[in-house]
Amino acid sequence: MFVLAVTVLAGCVMSETEQSGGSAEDAPTGGEDIRVEEDGEYYTFLDVEGNSYEAPLLESVPKCSYDFRYLTTDEATGYKSYRDVENNVTARMGIDVSEFQGEEIDWKQVKESGVEFVIIRLGYRAYGESGALVMDAMYEKNIRGALDAGLDVGVYFFSQAVSREEAEEEAAFVLEHIRDYEITGPVVYDTEEIKWDTARTDNNTDEEFTDFCKVFCDAVEQEGYDTMIYSNMKWMAFTLDMEELSEYDFWYADYYDVPQCPYDYRIWQYSETGVVPGINANVDLNLWFQKGE
Repeated sequence: MFVLAVTVLAGCVMSETEQSGGSAEDAPTGGEDIRVEEDGEYYTFLDVEGNSYEAPLLESVPKCSYDFRYLTTDEATGYKSYRDVENNVTARMGIDVSEFQGEEIDWKQVKESGVEFVIIRLGYRAYGESGALVMDAMYEKNIRGALDAGLDVGVYFFSQAVSREEAEEEAAFVLEHIRDYEITGPVVYDTEEIKWDTARTDNNTDEEFTDFCKVFCDAVEQEGYDTMIYSNMKWMAFTLDMEELSEYDFWYADYYDVPQCPYDYRIWQYSETGVVPGINANVDLNLWFQKGE
C-alpha cells in the first residue's frame, strides 16, 4: 500500500513537563501521532504490556481536545493536574475504590490530601457460569464514609452481561442501591476483557458489547443520573463501536504519561499504583476534566 508522507498531531499535545521527565526512549508514544494513508487516517497505541497496535481513526467520533502542555505532575506524590486557562478547561483530582482497598479508609484524610471525588465499585456480575450479581463487600461503608467526608461520589458496576435482559438487570441492580444516596458523580458501566481466564462474555460479539453499554446507560439516565462507559484504548479500538457510542461520555484508562486516546473522554484514569493518605493500599488515580466550568 502506498503511504502518504504525512504525519499530523492530534488535539492531545504532550506537555513540556512530561517530555522532560525521561529520555526519548522513555517518552510515551501512541494516539498523539496520526498517520495519513490513501484510505484514511490511522493511530497507534501501546497496551499495558507494551504491545503496539494500529487502528483506523474514525472521522465521525468526537476527538480529544485537551492540550497536554497544561498537564503537570507532582514529583513527590505522582499526582497529575491540568489547567488550561485559555480554553477554560481544568481537571479535578479523584480516585476509585473497591473492597480491594481494604476495610478501613480514613475518608477525612483522603479529602484533606486533595482528592475531590471518588468512584466506588457498587458491585459486579460474576464472570463464571452462574453470572450472579454481587455487591462489593465495602460498598455501603465506602459510600457513607465518602459522602460524610464531603466528597463527590459516583459508582461503577463491572458487567458480564450476555444479553440485553442482563444489561437491564444490571442497571436495575445499580439503581436500587444508589437511590438512598446523593450521587453527584457518574454512574459507570465497566465492560472489559477478562485476561488470563475464560469468561461468560467470551462469545459476545462487538455489536452486543456496544449494545449492552447503551442499554445500561439509557436505563440509568432515564432515572436522572449521569453515566459513563469505562474503557481502555484496545477495547475502544477493536471491540466497542465508537460511532454508535459517540453521544456517551467515557472514563478512559491509560497508564502512560500522556493519554493515547484520540477520542473525547471526560475522566482519565492514569495510575493503578497511587498512594493516598488514609488508604492502606494502592489506589487508582483519576483526572475529571471540566469543560467551561
